[in-house]
Amino acid sequence: MPKVRTNRTVYPEGWELIEPTLRDLETKMREAENETHEGKRKCEALWPIFKISHQKSRYIYDLFYRRKAISRELFDFCLDQGHADKNLIAKWKKSGYERLCCLRCIQPRDHNYGTTCVCRVPKHLREEKVIECVHCGCHGCASGD
Repeated sequence: MPKVRTNRTVYPEGWELIEPTLRDLETKMREAENETHEGKRKCEALWPIFKISHQKSRYIYDLFYRRKAISRELFDFCLDQGHADKNLIAKWKKSGYERLCCLRCIQPRDHNYGTTCVCRVPKHLREEKVIECVHCGCHGCASGD
């Protein structure tokens, strides 16, 4: 007979402070996933999902590294449970990637000529002043902007 799984997750101290915000963002994520994408390009349908995922990760990153409002235990719990993207947060800690929108924008295999995304180019070096990333809809995430 299979083992019955019950939800016995032990939440660390401070979880009740961030839980409402994370639940709101989860609700927005479900709405974005169920939203119709008629009349949109194939890549545009994913932009709201990327935006909400970035927002969740940035919220947890700011609470731990900038405001120091949550403990290391709670931060690790959020990363382990998938509430934030640990690879994106690891990039944010490095110099030059503080405003990175998504990991696809820095992967050379996803772009022509083996470079990075156009949103990574600083605004003063762009030929076109208004640009939009194809992958996530970002308008510019270079650190010098």
